[in-house]
Amino acid sequence: MTPSITLLGPQRRPTLDRVLSSLGVGGPVAVVNAGWQERESDDAEILALAGGEATNLRLFARWMDVLRADPEYAAAEREHRLVLDELQQLYLIRLDHALQAVSAVAARPDGHANTQAMALEDALAAVRLLDATHVARVQELHGAFYARWRPEERGPIAGHREEVRGLLATAECLVVAGGHVGDLLRVLHLFHLSPHLPPRLVAWSAGAMALAPRVVLFHDRAAQGASLTEVFDAGLGVVPGAVVLPHARRRLRTDDLPRMSVLARRFAPASCLVLDDGVRLDLGPGGALPPDVRLVGDDGRITEGAAA
Repeated sequence: MTPSITLLGPQRRPTLDRVLSSLGVGGPVAVVNAGWQERESDDAEILALAGGEATNLRLFARWMDVLRADPEYAAAEREHRLVLDELQQLYLIRLDHALQAVSAVAARPDGHANTQAMALEDALAAVRLLDATHVARVQELHGAFYARWRPEERGPIAGHREEVRGLLATAECLVVAGGHVGDLLRVLHLFHLSPHLPPRLVAWSAGAMALAPRVVLFHDRAAQGASLTEVFDAGLGVVPGAVVLPHARRRLRTDDLPRMSVLARRFAPASCLVLDDGVRLDLGPGGALPPDVRLVGDDGRITEGAAA
């Protein structure tokens, strides 16, 4: 059963306590802040905001414990990550060329409008195929890794999974904070949270990204210049049909409408969901987007009230 999901904008000015109160959450709350990595234990503020019965699942610390307790698995996981990193780099090489083709077609100053529109759609279709193929390859590698190393049968992992499952069984709500989305995704999968989610789920930033079917990395305003918007991995998929874009106005060149249009059309039919400061989205049954959601439209503009 899919939990009731609330997505929040970045929590620079925390609203978590008010959100949980408005949702009527009065029982135990489980917290995941594994994206903070080594700072996971600096959790006094988030636990206070989550209420007196809040418990940190300590997924990052559990992961580190697994790697110390099971050197064979740790070595295999390091190799797996190297393979995934190489696959990502090879994907980025191909993606760079594919997106250059999209830009070149879109920038043609003259020509028949209908012909150019068809060519642009074909160029975008090539990017979509590249994205889909890449995430499928990533899932193939994950599947092969877990089939070989069977974490559910390895003592340290199985023990932590059982403890986490017990804590989730008594929780009324799971809170997932942001941080490093790669490590966050890794521990969510390693400790097998997806089948054991409590009735309510509140997430923001990387935590919200991890709930979508695909995790998309983006940054048009990085210090070293705009980076390629890339598909990174599959998420938990409990927010179907969405690409989650936290910090969108800080990280995207929202005034560049052609660039934003390519973003929206590239990931269609999924909706590019804008989670800026102050945003709160209470999703409907099955993770349906509410009417007041902010989306990147096909014309590149951020629109409100356009959810299907």
